[in-house]
Amino acid sequence: MQQNQSSPADNSSSPKLILYSFWQSSCSWRVRFALNLKGLPYEYRAVNLSKGEQFSPEFEKLNPLHYVPVLADGDVIVSDSLAILLYLEEKYPQKALLPVDPQLRAINLQAANIVSSSIQPLHMMTVLKHIEEKFGSEERSSWAQSHIEKGLFALEKLLNSFDGKYATGEEIYLADVFLAPQISVSAKRFNIDMSKFPTLSKIFNSYKALPEFLASLPEKQPDAVK
Repeated sequence: MQQNQSSPADNSSSPKLILYSFWQSSCSWRVRFALNLKGLPYEYRAVNLSKGEQFSPEFEKLNPLHYVPVLADGDVIVSDSLAILLYLEEKYPQKALLPVDPQLRAINLQAANIVSSSIQPLHMMTVLKHIEEKFGSEERSSWAQSHIEKGLFALEKLLNSFDGKYATGEEIYLADVFLAPQISVSAKRFNIDMSKFPTLSKIFNSYKALPEFLASLPEKQPDAVK
């Protein structure tokens, strides 16, 4: 694993937080975006999934499921992006990712769960590889696109009544942290026609003006392959 790369927000020679990440992982991307929004410096430790570094004995101690991201905060180890973000929200409440209003809070959690439970797991590389081996490359593409579009249509309906720059208004919250990587991956990696989703497309354009989002982009990470 590649070590000792500091985040753009780092003003210290030894940041407290350590993020185990892979540049192409959308789950890791969520956490990078959130850390930047909260202004939390962190050490970036790359885990090369392409080389199988997630199966090393060292990483297995951090997460027996062999997935990124993993966050280390001193002696506290948290894996799974949603668990990490909820931990950060409790431990580091600055720039809150969950609104106080109960309804908005619930909608943000719902949107995050649509991405994390009903979209992203269904287009994981391990899942798509298994489908291709069983049914061929055409079924692999069809599977990914149909499940992604199903989730995006649900998100479009959930959020189209909000009038603001971001998912639930003028403030950026947890829903946005999950939406930004998913929309980008859907369009670029799986060729989803985002014109079908005008609300999501408008929201995504707002992210492009945020330095915290731009710094979290996959191609900006120290382990990115050009």
